[in-house]
Amino acid sequence: MLTVGASKSYSQELRNNKTNIPPKNQPQAKKPVSPTVNADDSLKIATVSAPDSLKPKKPLLESKITRKAKDYERFNQKTKQLTLFNEAEVYYQDIELKSGIIVLDYGKDEIYAGRIKDSTGKLTQRPVFKQGQNVVEPDSIRFNTKTKKALIWNSRTEQSEFHIKADIVKRENDSVYYMKGARFTTSKDIDNPEYYFYTSRAKFVPGQKVVVGGTNMVIADVPTPIFLPFAFFPMTDKAQSGILLPSYGESNNRGFFLQNIGYYFALSDNYDLAVLGDYYTNGSYAMRFESRYAWRYQFSGNLNVRFENLINGERGYPDYAKQRIYNIQWSHSQDPKANVNSRFSASVNLGSSQYFRQSINQINVGSSLNNTLSSSISYSKTFQTVPQVNMSLTASHQQNTESKAISMTLPTLQVNVDRIFPFAPGDGPKKGFIKNMNIQYSLKAENRYQTYDSLFFKSEMFRDAKTGFQHTIPLSTNFKLFRYFSASTSVNYNEVWYFKTIRKEYDPTTTRDTTYNVNGFDAFRTYNFGSSLGTTIYGTFNFGKDKKIQAIRHVMRPSVSYSYTPSFNQYYDKYTSQATAETIVKEYTRFENGIFGSPGKNVSNSVGFSLSNTFEAKVTDRDTTKTEAKKIMLLNNFNLSTSYNIAADSLKWSPLRITGGTTLFKDKMNVNFGATLNPYALDNAGRTINKFNIDNGGSLFRMTNANLTVGYSLASTDGEEGKKKSPDSQGVRNGGREDDLFGANTDPSDPRQDDQKDDEATNEIKDLFKLDIPWDMTLAYSLTYSNSRRESDITGNSLMVSANTDITPMWKVGVSTGYDFVQEGFTFTQIRLSRDLLSWKMDFSWVPFGQNTYWSFFIGIKSSILQDVKYDKRSVPNR
Repeated sequence: MLTVGASKSYSQELRNNKTNIPPKNQPQAKKPVSPTVNADDSLKIATVSAPDSLKPKKPLLESKITRKAKDYERFNQKTKQLTLFNEAEVYYQDIELKSGIIVLDYGKDEIYAGRIKDSTGKLTQRPVFKQGQNVVEPDSIRFNTKTKKALIWNSRTEQSEFHIKADIVKRENDSVYYMKGARFTTSKDIDNPEYYFYTSRAKFVPGQKVVVGGTNMVIADVPTPIFLPFAFFPMTDKAQSGILLPSYGESNNRGFFLQNIGYYFALSDNYDLAVLGDYYTNGSYAMRFESRYAWRYQFSGNLNVRFENLINGERGYPDYAKQRIYNIQWSHSQDPKANVNSRFSASVNLGSSQYFRQSINQINVGSSLNNTLSSSISYSKTFQTVPQVNMSLTASHQQNTESKAISMTLPTLQVNVDRIFPFAPGDGPKKGFIKNMNIQYSLKAENRYQTYDSLFFKSEMFRDAKTGFQHTIPLSTNFKLFRYFSASTSVNYNEVWYFKTIRKEYDPTTTRDTTYNVNGFDAFRTYNFGSSLGTTIYGTFNFGKDKKIQAIRHVMRPSVSYSYTPSFNQYYDKYTSQATAETIVKEYTRFENGIFGSPGKNVSNSVGFSLSNTFEAKVTDRDTTKTEAKKIMLLNNFNLSTSYNIAADSLKWSPLRITGGTTLFKDKMNVNFGATLNPYALDNAGRTINKFNIDNGGSLFRMTNANLTVGYSLASTDGEEGKKKSPDSQGVRNGGREDDLFGANTDPSDPRQDDQKDDEATNEIKDLFKLDIPWDMTLAYSLTYSNSRRESDITGNSLMVSANTDITPMWKVGVSTGYDFVQEGFTFTQIRLSRDLLSWKMDFSWVPFGQNTYWSFFIGIKSSILQDVKYDKRSVPNR
């Protein structure tokens, strides 16, 4: 018996150790020499030299075996076994084997691996058998190098999201395993899982499937009544098509129902399709088609098409009603690296104005408070010419869910030519009035539709379309004046083309003023002049470095602007109206109601005044080691603006507008305010008259409206406040907020919306008793005051709150609510409760009152492989 301790090729030794036996009638070869160990610990065994006429024998192994061990390698020539001890490793073809002890029996062409005991007598260094992507971690293993068969005891392996443990595994080849006493689970702790499926026998095909016999579900080591005579588990990293199991419940208005039943189509690695539906026993139903797609380094997006046929009451009764609502969503984004000069994007959310308010699917409840739907599809391209040209083509949509008014542009063409400096050298500085003079050109063409929900995409919508082209050529320059003033001036030329104008005349038949549409090309041209002068003034008030407030810095940016627009009364026509008792001559322009406006009749000659302010303080830092004072922003902005129209006959001064905002408490609180002050008085009828308010017995200004908004986000740990939802979340795509102030509209049974992430720390029992409780809170306060006609009313006064906390690392509680002080009632209120059960999750959501009252309870396995193992019970929104 020899002991060596270096890594070497075992297959070469096996070939050298075999003695070639010559055939009969051939001279006998010399006896083999005894094995020796040379200086480099390489084991060499001499062999006889056979005549050239002998046919070489096939090698015992198909490739080399490379091995190593930490303590020793022991070779027994009599038993033909090589023993590797402590951190032993063997590499043969595509097989890797690591273990505490490995025995290579080249007489039987077998490899045995097992554990070893440490100093305390505990078995350690469990074998790790790896072939390709398949990894098995048993207590011991016996492997035949020729047949590739193996016997594995207490094996542990991971396939996709499954963890599999079996008492005995028989390996037929690299693609078929037979198991006895197998446990399947998605729990990370395979030895002590919170649940598993137990079967006495199973056939396992790595990367493809597991077929089992009688299977019983075990929870917390307690067998459950859930038993299957046979089962099939897919084992692939690729998406698989399959049935989506529904949620069920009962509604007082629509009877029993099934929600979210459907089929998932894994069409390819780049795109998929989910077809979902809801059914109610009163005849109501819904259909949804959801598809996601992605091409790496190119683009990605999703498309949702939803339709609901809702029935209220019983046919034949007075309260019977039937309505059909729909919604279409499309989101597309292009990878910035796909194309530098062109880009395509889409964000579409259109459909019935009442879809989110009338829909009875739970996922739409949180979006029922949205007042608008908007869409935008755009394509832009940059032409690398001199000068550079940028072109964009956009289709947009705006929809008010209250008034059901829809405004669409199909499409809008925008072309902008970069600035040209005709009087500046190509590579020289552009300073001064002349050298900085530049000219631009822009074209905007638009096809606009104004309609309502009931006429959407009907003939009336296209009949009333408005089309126009607007050409704008500004000539401008800017320069320094008296060193401290920045001046700018511009002359703008504007030309508008329309293909539909109007004509007004008195119709004696109807005795009314009638407006007729006139088809055909028509245009008007306008121009205006503008200039501005501004500067920046810095002021610092020092209080001393020994004071808590050392200094306050005030920055003012006053500016004066002047604009002049002449009268374009040549575009105005007159007609005689007898619609009233008196004959009146009325004036109008044929370009009225054009999408780019109409030429003005009155001269505009006005001077504008504006002043912006910022206030910043230097305070002594609480940290005594700091040598510099800390800067604190007192007011981010405080702006005042008004104007004076020189050409006006009355009401020359426009109302004074005041706006401001700041951030407080380390940028956690945002405060914004605004007010409008009118210097003119009102008559007894509530109309503005050409008389200053102070001359009418009032104050200098009359506040006509004011608003205040406050937002405050805070959390138990820095960096956690103000957390926003992903822009790709369903609530944001529906047009909702990025926070939970309007509630969370997620479907807990949809694994794509699962916000519970596995955390290894949650497996530690001690974490269940942590004293620190993470939490976050968002508050929003809004106040609106109106006094345009002496009503002096608080038209809006509401407070909204959203709070989330982790009672333990496993328990999460959230609430969204608010109070309207004007209507004297609570706003949308939602209570959320979730429990992380490691491999499972539990969710409870409840809206206790209001027009959207509902509740839902869900418990199920997190893994997408077993997403159908769940209990999902819910009610529908009470609408």
